[in-house]
Amino acid sequence: MKALVSTAAEKDTERAFLVGAEFRTRPEDNLQDSLVELAELARTAGAVIAGEGWQKLNSPNAATFIGKGKAEELAEICKEAEVDTVIFDDELSPAQTRNLEVLFDCKILDRTTLILDIFAGRARTKEGKLQVELAQLRYLLPRLTRYWTHLSRQRGGIGMRGGEGESQLEMDRRKIGERIDKLERELEMVRKQRTTQRRGRQRQQWPLASLVGYTNAGKSTLFNALTGAAVLQEDRLFATLDPTTRRLCLPSNQNILLSDTVGFIRKLPHRLVEAFKATLEEVVEADLLLHIVDVAHPNAEPHMESVQSVLKEIHADDKSMLLVFNKIDCLESSEYARQWLARFPNSVAVSAKTGEGFDALFGELGTALRPIRSFVELAVPHHESGVMARLHEIGQVVEKDYNGEKARLKVRIPPHLMSEFERFVVADK
Repeated sequence: MKALVSTAAEKDTERAFLVGAEFRTRPEDNLQDSLVELAELARTAGAVIAGEGWQKLNSPNAATFIGKGKAEELAEICKEAEVDTVIFDDELSPAQTRNLEVLFDCKILDRTTLILDIFAGRARTKEGKLQVELAQLRYLLPRLTRYWTHLSRQRGGIGMRGGEGESQLEMDRRKIGERIDKLERELEMVRKQRTTQRRGRQRQQWPLASLVGYTNAGKSTLFNALTGAAVLQEDRLFATLDPTTRRLCLPSNQNILLSDTVGFIRKLPHRLVEAFKATLEEVVEADLLLHIVDVAHPNAEPHMESVQSVLKEIHADDKSMLLVFNKIDCLESSEYARQWLARFPNSVAVSAKTGEGFDALFGELGTALRPIRSFVELAVPHHESGVMARLHEIGQVVEKDYNGEKARLKVRIPPHLMSEFERFVVADK
């Protein structure tokens, strides 16, 4: 079974040829941008790009996706270029994959397989590995026939009713089905554990903000800069898959929880979204989404639309959102960033690398996630230093006056902690 599910780490460098299709029914798609991204995905998986080809189509060919004549033409080019793997920019059906393998006489992958392969190589935690394996097996199940070319029937023995036994294909289908069931049960336990952890956080009444965005938009770099975490950050697609949550204390002395999540991408496979539900629950349950956008990328706006599409698929598109335009240090002029801020009022511009714009980001976070706090005036005896330290720890001290017999402080305090300070309250404000 494991032999059928390979990872990028197990392969030698391969020469890959990319194939795309421009559909007249989808004029909004930008084929060239999509092929550039496909090339980046292929390099991330360890391939060397040997070339690319494309064709305009009204609709996919049922047998070969692109036209058969075009497929034969590209097959000759691939043969001359000694190509090992041909990668299609759209998802192929099992029949199309089989037919194309015969025509090209080499391995055929589609965009979904490539993304799954990258995810398999990047998953580090048990949860991440479970989710990737589930997505791979769901994808593999209807495609099993191409792995077996000699499916002779096994005969049943004594006590085996029905005559002939199962074929190897049927046995593998059954085993994969059983494995999928097991993975789904284990991931359900993961979801329950996350629910328990979430309840624990809710008891502290700390709001949760989740970072979302297109892959390689700088989410992990920003997360590390804000929280001091050590999440892997690299200039490549899907550098991190596993979610990480850390506490962030704002300058207003307000605690929030910040969660870094997996990056999104255009044409993100639906089965991958399904498999990663346990991870994406951090997005669904968040009080605020920080949509991180690489403002220096030429396709920043299409990337934003792709993220919105995935958020809609997981039913998180109605969440409160703060747009964070990242990588302003890569812009030639600050005017470009100001234009984005003018177009999207609920936004800030930052550089996760240099820290520029963090004050504005903290201010927006404090406003968006400010809990209902009681604004009170307290009179605290000077010898009650522990009380004053506690106020600075959990509250936002707005004014303080240490003259007189008692210190006078105006403080915003979370309601669930008011009982600690009731004896010092002078007047509600």
